[in-house]
Amino acid sequence: MQDKEIQSLLEQEISRQQNVVNLIASENYVSVDVQQALGSVFTNKYAEGYPRARYYGGNSIVDELEILTQQRALALFGLSAEEWSVNVQALSGSPANLAVYTALVPLGEKIMGLSLDQGGHLTHGHKASVTGKWWKQIPYTLNKETELLDYIAIAETAAIEKPTMIVAGYTAYSRSIDWAGLRVIANAAGALLHADVSHTAGLIAGGMLESPFAYADTVVMTTHKTLRGPRGALIFSKKQYAEKIDKAVFPGLQGGPHMNTIAGIAVALYEAQQPAFKTYAAKVIQNAQTLARVLQDNGWRIISGGTDTHLFLVDTWSNGISGKDASNTLEQSGIIVNKNTIPYDERSPIDPSGIRIGTAAETTRGKTTADMIEIAQKIDSILRK
Repeated sequence: MQDKEIQSLLEQEISRQQNVVNLIASENYVSVDVQQALGSVFTNKYAEGYPRARYYGGNSIVDELEILTQQRALALFGLSAEEWSVNVQALSGSPANLAVYTALVPLGEKIMGLSLDQGGHLTHGHKASVTGKWWKQIPYTLNKETELLDYIAIAETAAIEKPTMIVAGYTAYSRSIDWAGLRVIANAAGALLHADVSHTAGLIAGGMLESPFAYADTVVMTTHKTLRGPRGALIFSKKQYAEKIDKAVFPGLQGGPHMNTIAGIAVALYEAQQPAFKTYAAKVIQNAQTLARVLQDNGWRIISGGTDTHLFLVDTWSNGISGKDASNTLEQSGIIVNKNTIPYDERSPIDPSGIRIGTAAETTRGKTTADMIEIAQKIDSILRK
């Protein structure tokens, strides 16, 4: 590379990634094939519009690429093209959620989502996000005793507030979701049900968690977490909503799509359809459960008592260390986590009471349950110094 400064940074980042234990729940490691697609000549093509309906010439090949990616996305989740549509152009999860709301929720109307401090996401209507400025969030919370979703309380709130849309699927909630129960709640309130499975998409694709597609009207997922692809997003919708969502993505919120990213997503979807991916998804959950159990056995409080997914929260403050200090201390020893609020946290999000841990990335690197036991012991040792 002629640009020696960038080459140096690349080399430094390669070294950093190779020499840490990566427990960031939002990260993973893509294959060489995905990287090759991302760095391919598709990055040169501007393809504003949709297949067979572009605003520039020279798109015959990228049309085929986008159609193939859509076909693979539907096939991975066993969806019929007669019932479901998928938009593959969203740049990431946040604009994907924004597109769904823009298409289906009138400005100023109510979106019902899990509070940010309870494990929801900024784009589920939090006031710091534009989704909380353009729409009114009706928050729901976890049961304070069990730290689990309280479906009775959710139903009561929905019945009173009558939101236009209920959002489920979370960024820091470690348990499986009762999609059928949420569908009943949404129906009773006259609401649409939107599933944001950005974190668990790969586990759903691998058959380890229940799919929301039998119950939701729209489903959004990022492609770079458990799905192990590049940074991007997919927006699935029932056919009756597809045209509105496509128009919300383009020309509503975005210009030309990143065709090289779409190529990388297509490769990741192909990889997720291989038998080895199901094994991977199972190992991710086994590793998370092992890591959580050993930390718990060592006296660390795990939120809700465990995990059904790839991630979990640790209440570090109950052992006298803040989430920020815990994260910084672990990073100094080569273990990367992120500080995170815990349900009903009395500390600031800047320096909260916990950390979030995920196992998707290290499982990709071949880590086993035996490795998780060792990592848990190391975390315990570091934080108790």
